Amino acid sequence: MNIVLMLLPAIAWGILPLTVARINGKPINQILGTAVGTLTVSIVVFLVMRPTISIISFLLAALAGGFWIIGQLGQYNAYRSIGVSQTMPISTGLQLIGTAFIGVLIFGEWASVNAKIFGVIGILLLIIGVFLTARKDKGDQHSTQTETLIMLVLTTIGFLVYNSIPRAMTSSGLAIFLPESVGMVVAVLLYITFTHQPQVLREKASWQSLVAGFIFSIAAITYILSVRDNGVNSAFVVSQLSVVLSTIGGMIFLHEKKSRHELTLTIIGLILIVGGAIITTIF
Repeated sequence: MNIVLMLLPAIAWGILPLTVARINGKPINQILGTAVGTLTVSIVVFLVMRPTISIISFLLAALAGGFWIIGQLGQYNAYRSIGVSQTMPISTGLQLIGTAFIGVLIFGEWASVNAKIFGVIGILLLIIGVFLTARKDKGDQHSTQTETLIMLVLTTIGFLVYNSIPRAMTSSGLAIFLPESVGMVVAVLLYITFTHQPQVLREKASWQSLVAGFIFSIAAITYILSVRDNGVNSAFVVSQLSVVLSTIGGMIFLHEKKSRHELTLTIIGLILIVGGAIITTIF
């Protein structure tokens, strides 16, 4: 059972981008469906588990969920611009680099000399891995890719805040799942309001995207349970295999084309990103 719990988050997070990319809709449809689907599952979990949470923790978790929307919307837009197989390793690498820096600067991680040495090595591997997966052959580079990469860097801040707020809280992962999903839905509705896109609430693609929320919920819940049963390090490291699944899946199932040179760089980049994740986590 422990092995299943370790693998399920990686599988679910790995197929999430593939599912979203297959849904015929705009990023706003996809993010709305994902948020509502997650809220639906979180309500069921709350009614079954009945976790307790303070008002302050509820509000902080909701704020974290709102920032998650920023990061996820950036990913969804990138799927359309540069494809899943390029978006996911870049986005994952950026998140790992940012999370490592936040852990050191805010939460006092890497206290020992050895931890600092291995941490720096891990970050260098992540940076090189992101650089390699972002590389395109000469002639294939275009302004859209550059703009998308800049957008990913900026929207990754949303993921970093989303991951950081719960680390400063004492409430359990399952307890903050509902307020996080409430924050997600509120953030999406605000985005729809300010961008004047009320029609997405009635569009078929928005409700088809509910399945993305269900898949995200499976990943999030099983990850929380895996952390409980297997420990943070083991659960986190195995979950990073999702980037391998989504990248390869993008090329196979979504027919995203890469030259032999680009494919080689992507595979090397994936190995470095996963290796960097393992080093920064374990050491």
